[in-house]
Amino acid sequence: MRIPTKNLLQGVLQFLLLVSLAACGVTHEYKKPDVVFPESYRGGLSAVKGTQSGFSVALLPYSSFFADKTLCALIDRGLANNIDLQVALKNIDVAAQTLHSSRLGLLPTLNVSVQDTRTHPSDKGAKTNVDDYSASATSSWEVDIWGKIRSRNRSALASYLKSQEAAKAVRTRLVADIASGYYTLLMLDVQLESSQKNLALADTTVKMIGLQYDAGQVTALAVQQQEALRQSIAGSLPAIEQKIAVQENALSILCGKMPGSIERDRALFTTKVADELPAGIPSALLQNRPDVRAAELAVRGAHADMGEAKAALYPSLTVTATGGVEAFKTSQWFTLPGSIFGLVQGALVQPIFQRGQLKAKYEQSRIKREQTELEFKHSLLKAVGEVSDALVQIEKVKLQESIAEQRVVTLHKAVSDSGMLFKSGQATYLEIMMAQTNALQAELALADIRRQHLAAMAELYRSLGGGWR
Repeated sequence: MRIPTKNLLQGVLQFLLLVSLAACGVTHEYKKPDVVFPESYRGGLSAVKGTQSGFSVALLPYSSFFADKTLCALIDRGLANNIDLQVALKNIDVAAQTLHSSRLGLLPTLNVSVQDTRTHPSDKGAKTNVDDYSASATSSWEVDIWGKIRSRNRSALASYLKSQEAAKAVRTRLVADIASGYYTLLMLDVQLESSQKNLALADTTVKMIGLQYDAGQVTALAVQQQEALRQSIAGSLPAIEQKIAVQENALSILCGKMPGSIERDRALFTTKVADELPAGIPSALLQNRPDVRAAELAVRGAHADMGEAKAALYPSLTVTATGGVEAFKTSQWFTLPGSIFGLVQGALVQPIFQRGQLKAKYEQSRIKREQTELEFKHSLLKAVGEVSDALVQIEKVKLQESIAEQRVVTLHKAVSDSGMLFKSGQATYLEIMMAQTNALQAELALADIRRQHLAAMAELYRSLGGGWR
C-alpha cells in the first residue's frame, strides 16, 4: 500500500515535535552549587586594614610578591623543570585530545572497504562458482535527539578545563614549597652562624676558666663542665651542616635538577617581612584558587555525564548510507552506472531490557553528581580555613618574633655581664655557662620564628590562590 506523501510529512513533523518537547526534559541546564560565604576571613581584619577588601595578594605574580630575586630565580627554574608540573601539563594534552575527539561526535562516521566474496558450492548442489567484487563507502550518523552527544562534549570540556586548573594548583603548591624550603635554608644558615659564634665564645671562656684554675680560684670541675659545654656546641655544627645539605638537595629536586648547592645572597633577617597583606574576600576564592575551580568543574562534568546517562534510556536514531560499485569482475567496476549500488536505512532503537545496566548507570551518575557537589563545598570550606589559619599564624608569629628579639637582646647582655662579674669574682662559672646556653637557644629559636613568619606569608599567598599567574 502506498503511503501518501502528505501524511508522511505530517508524521515526520509530529515525531520531531514530540522529540523536541521530550528533549527539554532530558537534560537540564547546569547551575553552580549555592555556597554561603562569610563576609571576611577569621583573623583577616588586620590583614586588609587600609586596603580595598576586594583586592587580594593572590592577584600579584610571584615575582612581585617575593622581594628576594634569588628566590624568584629558583621559582622560575622550578616552574620550568619540576617533574610533577610537567606531568600535570601532559594531563592537559591528554584531555585536549579527548576534547577534540568528542567535538567531532556530531559528525557522521565514514569507512571505506574493498571486499572479495567467493562462493564454492558443494558437490551435491549447483556447480556454479560465483565471485563477487565490491568497493564501497559506508557513512553512519547518530541523530543527537536527546542531547547525549552534546552532554558528552560538555563533559570532555569540563575535564579539559579541570586538567588546566589541576596544573595551576600544582604550580601554586610548587611556588609555596620552594619559598618555604628557601626560608628554611636561610634559617639553617643563621643557626650555623650563631653556633659558630657561640663556639668561639665557649673557647674563650674555657681558656679564661683554665687560667683561674691555674691560679687556684676554681676547681677542675669548672674546667670540665665548661669544656663539655664547648664540646656540645661543637657537636651541633655537623648536624646543622647535614640539615643544610639535605635542604639544598630537596630544593634542587623541586627545581628539577640534580642535588647540589643552592645559591643565596640574602640573610634571613635582611629579608623583608610585609605584615599588611590584603587577603580580599572569601568569595574571591572561586576565581583565584585553582583547586576550588577544578572541584567546580568536576561538578559540571558530572552533571554532563548524568545527562548522557539519562539520554541513553531514550530511543536512538541512526541513519546509515552505503554506496559503491559491485561486479563479478573488478574490471567491470567502471561500467557505470550499471555497477553502482546504494543503500540508505534509518534505525530507531529503544532499549527495553538491558538487565538494569542503563538504569544503574544513570543512578550512579546522579549519585556521582551529588558527591562531586559535596566535594566542591568541602574544598571551599578547606580553602577558607587555610586562609584563616595563615592569617592567624602571621598575626601570632609576629608577636612571638617581637618577644624573641627582646629575649635575645636581654640574654646577650647577660652573657656580657656574667663574663665581667666572673672576672671580678662576683659570679660563678655555672652562671656563665647558663647565660651562654640560654643565649644560644634564644638565637636558634628567633631564627626559627623568623622562618615561620616568612613561610606563613608564602602559605597565605598559596591559600589565596596566588602563584599560577
